[in-house]
Amino acid sequence: MERRTLLRAAVLGGSSAAFGGTLWRGAAHAAPAQPGAGPYGALGAPDAGGLRLPAGFTAKVIARSRQTVAGTSYTWHDAPDGGACYADGSGWIYVSNSEINPSGGASAVRFSSTGAVTGAYRVLSGTRQNCAGGKTPWNTWLSCEEVDRGYVYETDPWGVKAAVRRDAMGRFKHEAAAADPVRRTIYLTEDVTDGCFYRFTPTTWGDLSSGTLEVMVAGSGTSTPVTWAKVPDPSGATATRNQVAGAKRFNGGEGCHYANDTCWFTTKGDNRVWQYDAAAQTLELAYDDSLVTGGTAPLTGVDNVTGTPSGDLYVAEDGGNMEICLITPDDVVTPFLRIDGQSGSEITGPAFSPDGKRLYFSSQRGTSGSSSGGITYEVTGPFRG
Repeated sequence: MERRTLLRAAVLGGSSAAFGGTLWRGAAHAAPAQPGAGPYGALGAPDAGGLRLPAGFTAKVIARSRQTVAGTSYTWHDAPDGGACYADGSGWIYVSNSEINPSGGASAVRFSSTGAVTGAYRVLSGTRQNCAGGKTPWNTWLSCEEVDRGYVYETDPWGVKAAVRRDAMGRFKHEAAAADPVRRTIYLTEDVTDGCFYRFTPTTWGDLSSGTLEVMVAGSGTSTPVTWAKVPDPSGATATRNQVAGAKRFNGGEGCHYANDTCWFTTKGDNRVWQYDAAAQTLELAYDDSLVTGGTAPLTGVDNVTGTPSGDLYVAEDGGNMEICLITPDDVVTPFLRIDGQSGSEITGPAFSPDGKRLYFSSQRGTSGSSSGGITYEVTGPFRG
């Protein structure tokens, strides 16, 4: 049965949208995607934990909520959500938020060069419903509170320096963040049904203590030039999304990822993936399941998102079929993995190890459907980078 999706990569304002170093197909109009097995083939049978992967890939559990991380004395947090990886000498660190309120915060797991767990610890405490966030070029983790008038906290993945609340980045229902080192700004999503898309430009790049918070202003279409307007009061005494006339509205901002002049972000309320061309300052609709004809959309419940240097975009589902779906530069949309038996959960925190050989993610509520049932996984296999 044919399934068609909308994937756009139009040449806008004389500049082509690019992702991960790979140029997406230029088109004056929407280009139909090709659903299929993608670069890794079809999903296999579920393993003992219900995880379905392509041939050649394997998975293991590295942590469970309210249980000690193997080889450590540290108890993993409830409701694991957004995450990122950091190089740590010859090894690496995976940081994960905790989306509970109160408490929240974030934790980290440290790995050796062979992938063995060598430690686990807390990096942020005493916050509320830390959902997603983003990695900075100076190797800190921005942990975002998904509550009204929530804050962004800048945390140290090594757990050495105390976390710092970054008031200048605005108080609103934060979701995710993505740093743009070219324009020296950070993009931010807002998880409400009439939310906005923001950018924060620090006074000094690398120091988030002061700067300018702006909101995107754009037309009502799905492919349009945009402008930015300063938010007069980032403190949110009046909701930041209501302070600028003509601010572009998005239905439930979720994941956010920057690569090569493009910021990709998702909106769960209408199941869309957007691409903002930062060089041309244009906004383009990249995926919309409402345009699927002749079958079931391959990607539903869009949420956290990450990417690879080869140009592949990995989008985690909140609900849907409990999948991480792959969108390739040649417009194939396909499941990369699926978890059976966990329909009361959502997939969160996809992030690759620095060498690109391991993918980390969580099932936020696991088989129990409760925040205490979170499971964090590692997938290894022949990733194409």
